[in-house]
Amino acid sequence: MTTTSATAGATAGRARARTGGPKDDGPKILEHVMGWTFVVVLAMLVTQLGLV
Repeated sequence: MTTTSATAGATAGRARARTGGPKDDGPKILEHVMGWTFVVVLAMLVTQLGLV
């Protein structure tokens, strides 16, 4: 049964291929709030500098 062992090897390889990036199970609401905060602060900065 080489198909089963090849599938198991590919699955194990994928599990080890993590690069240490952001986790998928984190608090997504915090990520959205921080993103929108950045957008608002950037918009205020652009407006204050008169770049609009």
